[in-house]
Amino acid sequence: MPKQQNPTPPPPGAVLVLDAPAIDRILRRIAHEIIEGNPDLDRLSLVGIPSRGVEIARRIAAHISQIAGRPIEAGAIDVSMHRDDLHIRQRLSVIELSHLPENLDERTIVLVDDVLYSGRTCRAAMDALASFGRPARIQYAVLIDRGHRELPIRADYVGKNIPTAPGERVFVRLEATDRQPDSVWISKP
Repeated sequence: MPKQQNPTPPPPGAVLVLDAPAIDRILRRIAHEIIEGNPDLDRLSLVGIPSRGVEIARRIAAHISQIAGRPIEAGAIDVSMHRDDLHIRQRLSVIELSHLPENLDERTIVLVDDVLYSGRTCRAAMDALASFGRPARIQYAVLIDRGHRELPIRADYVGKNIPTAPGERVFVRLEATDRQPDSVWISKP
């Protein structure tokens, strides 16, 4: 289970984009899409990027398991030491334990995150995975794609596209990680 955080609530004036039932519907749809795109579920693992990506991966894996009638592995990959902005960050991320299949070879790994923005976190996750092995294929699933890519990375499975201005912020809150109701908010600058 991911570590509990003490996130700040969305600021006054933030607009609710998704509530808990909408998030659950989206994750169920992504589960169906992943099944459709991966007929060999025996070689499939979902790997979340801490912290909310781990919880989202767990939920998608539960949906896949329910739909397919078989367990699906969900794990985590720590990206903190593979980030390219360590020298400019005001504080370093807490290092999380990585939980991966014993052998990545010949497996399809679906990286899972809450928000896709610049693409740099996904790149860091792929670098971290390469430290553990060489998956046959890597796919990417995100709850929110907000645009503004800095790297040529796109998600294979997107819950919701939310075009944003650079100064806007997207807040994802999940009960399991944030002790706040499942929701997605956007705030204007």
